[in-house]
Amino acid sequence: MPKGYLALVLHAHLPFVRHPEYAEFLEEDWLYEAITETYIPLVDMLDGLLRDGVEFRLTMSLTPPLCSMLRDPLLQERYLAKLDQLIELSVKEINRTEHDPNFREVAWFYHHRLTHCREVFVDRYRRDLVGAFRKFQDAGKLEIITCGATHGFLPLMADYPEAVRAQILVARDHYRECFGRDPRGIWLPECAYVPGIEKFLREAEIRWFIVDTHGVMFADHRPRNGVYAPIYTPGGPAAFGRDLESSRQVWSSKEGYPGDVYYRDFYRDIGYDLDFDYIRPYIQSNGLRKFTGLKYHRITGQSDWKEPYLPAVARARAAEHAGHFMFNREQQIAHLAAHTTVPPVVLSPYDAELYGHWWFEGPDFLNFLLRKTAYDQQVFKTITPSEYLEQCPTQQVATPSASSWGAEGYWNVWLDGSNAWIYPHLHEAARRMTELARQFRDAGGDAGGLTERALRQAARELLLAQSSDWAFIMKTGTMVPYAVKRTKDHLLRFTRLYEQLQANQIDEPFLANCEWRDNIFPHLDWRHYL
Repeated sequence: MPKGYLALVLHAHLPFVRHPEYAEFLEEDWLYEAITETYIPLVDMLDGLLRDGVEFRLTMSLTPPLCSMLRDPLLQERYLAKLDQLIELSVKEINRTEHDPNFREVAWFYHHRLTHCREVFVDRYRRDLVGAFRKFQDAGKLEIITCGATHGFLPLMADYPEAVRAQILVARDHYRECFGRDPRGIWLPECAYVPGIEKFLREAEIRWFIVDTHGVMFADHRPRNGVYAPIYTPGGPAAFGRDLESSRQVWSSKEGYPGDVYYRDFYRDIGYDLDFDYIRPYIQSNGLRKFTGLKYHRITGQSDWKEPYLPAVARARAAEHAGHFMFNREQQIAHLAAHTTVPPVVLSPYDAELYGHWWFEGPDFLNFLLRKTAYDQQVFKTITPSEYLEQCPTQQVATPSASSWGAEGYWNVWLDGSNAWIYPHLHEAARRMTELARQFRDAGGDAGGLTERALRQAARELLLAQSSDWAFIMKTGTMVPYAVKRTKDHLLRFTRLYEQLQANQIDEPFLANCEWRDNIFPHLDWRHYL
């Protein structure tokens, strides 16, 4: 029997960005880059583990906005066009670097990688990456969990509990459509919790959620096992706390593995480095440069001088770091097992996009880690939180403290001078959506025809406006005009639909245009706002 367990949790999320009104849209690249650099490499890694009979467990959230985009035919078609364009560029790069010993092998590396991505996406999975991840869950190796419907920051809508309820129940419904079962766990958006949220989780029959370390450590009763065992909330669902040590080894800018000098440098990209006329067909149509994903340099050090990237050396470093991480978990769990009343579980949550997009070698690190853990040690096993609760069902009861995993641990990132202006508008829209739901419920049962469509679309617009991504972008200062515009656009559409419903004068062409633009949650149940 192992002395304890490691629960690796990846949070895969992107905001819903889909602009059919434009032939191309820069922010859609967020999805295309993540597919090539994170989601397909993770699928390929899981396929290899399954093929080789490796015993492992992994947990991964796939948020409703991400699943909706991955399943959208328009975005699938656009992604494939972008991928084919990159493959074309990689061929040009092979020719350009033919006599350059520093970069020739890297150019070939990218060409093989991109053509393999196309084979996985088109031939192996017929463009259905959600179905690919579902396969691994059905095989019992991966647990897929849900999130808020649009990653809304739940504590800042707690004064409007119907809005919190809708974020959770709409997500539950969407998960059923994607995966053919109910979710057992949830990644609370930004790991943000306030007491009371668990009653809506219980209604959705969600059994567990994740909070940051201090959410458990500052619970109303001192946790006897620290963050190395979950606590049951009085409302039922269990809270798992994040382990700081394993998080620091990956996330820390000073101690974290991704900063190793041999790993690929994210910021040196041929979209900015090469001659404008040469690279122009592969950047923005207005002539502004952008990342292409083809990067030839390694981190090297703090200066602007960067050495050439060596893929084989970087892969070997990923194997070394995986061994180091495993050794540290062995030591940590062996120590914890002597001091906890139940087998300890070290829960290590990360943004999935760190693995592959920001840390290019991240999927290799995970692959080596899961293989080494299965064969090279006997101290711990990987586990999912649901399995841990099944094996260790008796746990302490306590209420976690209000918390998030953002800077300083509370709401500062999502509520400060840069973004506070959005909340009076979001709160009024939430109040109005609840008003509409009650009005049309009380007006004689099911709404029909245009009214039903307008109620659904009003709920979609509110949910999309509530995405925590917009407030985060306003705070961090990247793509701020886009985040502001998205927030305002959804609120304006919601307000117009609200006024039309109140006046019983629905503008069908306007409604149809909203449905065409914002087509998330086609079967949304607006009654969740009751």
